[in-house]
Amino acid sequence: MRYRFIDHTADVAFEVYGKNMEELLENSAYAFYEAFVDTSRLKGSEKKVFDVEAEEEDLLLYRFLNELLFLLETHFFAGRKVKVRINGNKATAEIEGGRVVREAIKVEPKAITMHKFGIRKDGDRLVTFIVVDI
Repeated sequence: MRYRFIDHTADVAFEVYGKNMEELLENSAYAFYEAFVDTSRLKGSEKKVFDVEAEEEDLLLYRFLNELLFLLETHFFAGRKVKVRINGNKATAEIEGGRVVREAIKVEPKAITMHKFGIRKDGDRLVTFIVVDI
């Protein structure tokens, strides 16, 4: 299981799993896109590449998610396929997707929150809890 959605009264919440930070970021992107965009309705084919940096892993994840939100809100871009590579404290993401049309938006995300945000080790995997304000 890559992720699961958690019932939340006013926002969208999901728990994400990964065997390492690269997989945790990739799976977080897949959960983000599933929550907010019908990726089968994306128009065209584009690739976006971006870097985020942070000294701490949880801040790296937070910046990564904010970049996904930025691309959705300003470039009307969402992904179907995500690949992340981490080198030191920098994550490089390659996202293949397309242009978001109005009909593809399930619900509009407003902000990644810090509510219960963090990464923990659970056996041999990493787990994070993410709440997105809608």
